[in-house]
Amino acid sequence: MKPSSVVIVAGFLILSVTSLAQAQGEPASGEPAKLSDLLAEAERNNPRIQAARHGWEAAKQAPTQVSTLPDPEVMVQQFSVGSPRPFAGYTNSDFAYVGLGFSQDIPYPGKLRLRGQIAKKGADVQEESYESMRRAVLAEVKTTYFELGYLSERTRILSADGDLLRQVEGSAEARYRSGVGNQQEVLQAQLEQTKMIREITLNQLEMGKTQAAIKQLLNRPQTSPDIEAAALSETPLSYTYEQLLAAASANNPEIAGMQKKVEEGKLQVDLAKRDFYPDFNVQYMWQRTDPTQFRAYYMLTFGVRIPIYRGRRQQPELAQAEAEQNRSKSESESVTEQIAAGLRAEYVSAEKSAELLKIYREGLQPQARAEFEAGLPAYQSNREDLQALLASFLDVLKLDEEYWQTLDEHETSLAQIEEATGLSLR
Repeated sequence: MKPSSVVIVAGFLILSVTSLAQAQGEPASGEPAKLSDLLAEAERNNPRIQAARHGWEAAKQAPTQVSTLPDPEVMVQQFSVGSPRPFAGYTNSDFAYVGLGFSQDIPYPGKLRLRGQIAKKGADVQEESYESMRRAVLAEVKTTYFELGYLSERTRILSADGDLLRQVEGSAEARYRSGVGNQQEVLQAQLEQTKMIREITLNQLEMGKTQAAIKQLLNRPQTSPDIEAAALSETPLSYTYEQLLAAASANNPEIAGMQKKVEEGKLQVDLAKRDFYPDFNVQYMWQRTDPTQFRAYYMLTFGVRIPIYRGRRQQPELAQAEAEQNRSKSESESVTEQIAAGLRAEYVSAEKSAELLKIYREGLQPQARAEFEAGLPAYQSNREDLQALLASFLDVLKLDEEYWQTLDEHETSLAQIEEATGLSLR
């Protein structure tokens, strides 16, 4: 290949990298979206949050229903003799009559109250479920927002470090024209340019997926304008793990929901014990025969529903309620330990990522950039080979990307801590 053809290929690659960085790499125009605004929008519009809220609203309607007496039954009786026609027979028999009455079932004292309390605990569990869903969705919004910020920053890094790579390529071409270098060095520099195009394209692929995810969380149309995230910045963590654990124990909706399920199970056991006692029924009837000959009749009936099948109904019901209560206790302990372990993992991640960020800022990144900046003139003066220069360039690129990825992970860990504890760390 002639030197001129090498230069043409190099120029084409430079234009390709530049156009991709400009056309695909730049974030959406306009002001960056504030995270607080997106969180408020998600809380208003996210279907999962709305569904959980409606479930809670529906559960709040149950206590009064189950704690109210059964509807009374109103009865109309007609008894005739000698004629099948309704209300006929007064002239045929002294036994014919018309009666009016009502019947009311009355559960054993305390059953209705317990059913209302159980339904109230169920509504409280639904409330905690709603709060848990709300926090989970908001944590997803935060995580996706931080990912979007990282990808935007990575686009900037690829564009900026692409300028450094073009300096390397220009030096390789200059050495080749002067007869000091060789064609392989130019081609190798061009290969790195092509790899840079690939990285920009892959970054845009991830950017598109992240845009789709955050629009789904906000319940926005996928055809709506893309969201621009603000620049990532490190948020310090000023709490100890013990403080965070105490906050999670007091404020975590999953823990609170499981504790209320245990309380609901205790009430179910109490209700199952009450089912060993009878329920009652009261009936009152008024009967009128021939009003010219007889006075009206009044009849009061008191019935008792006796639970005689205890071995097949009430005892299994009590055993089931006790088993469900024990299951709720075990699940509550499991959820508490799971949240404590997850909180510990996120706390360590946030703590160590903060240390890594300091190492990147104060050590790795300046050192890598200094090595590259020293290597470029050394390569131009034929005191260093291209492989060493490209290696130092790749170190700069890799460490820049790792820094922002670590920052993304740090902020994501804080989002998970906020979800578990209910604290606002920003």
